[in-house]
Amino acid sequence: QVHLVESGGGSVQAGGSLTLSCIASRVTWNSDINYMAWFRQAPGKEREGVALIDQYNITTYAGSVEGRVTISRDNTKRKMYLQMNSLKPEDTAKYFCAADWRGLGANWGNQYEYNYWGQGTQVAVSS
Repeated sequence: QVHLVESGGGSVQAGGSLTLSCIASRVTWNSDINYMAWFRQAPGKEREGVALIDQYNITTYAGSVEGRVTISRDNTKRKMYLQMNSLKPEDTAKYFCAADWRGLGANWGNQYEYNYWGQGTQVAVSS
């Protein structure tokens, strides 16, 4: 069973930057983490997809963050990153790492499609 652990969350002021990391372990097949994504969930809201990266480093971003965040991965280290710039108070949420072996196409932002999840890391942006 793939194990995902996020880190890098914290509190920043609006306009600031943070870089989140996710490391995968207990990976039996590299294909289990072909597709890795960041999700976030604010209090009282649905968990939403933020960004996706596949094993070929092809990326997809949610419209709400495009231009402000960059997703990347290091396949040799089985790590994924989310560089977030120009943070806004509305970016405040718990950020989760997710992974799956399947390509989900336009459905990439559906949390119910992912097999593996981390426990999340909290990001708080103050105005």
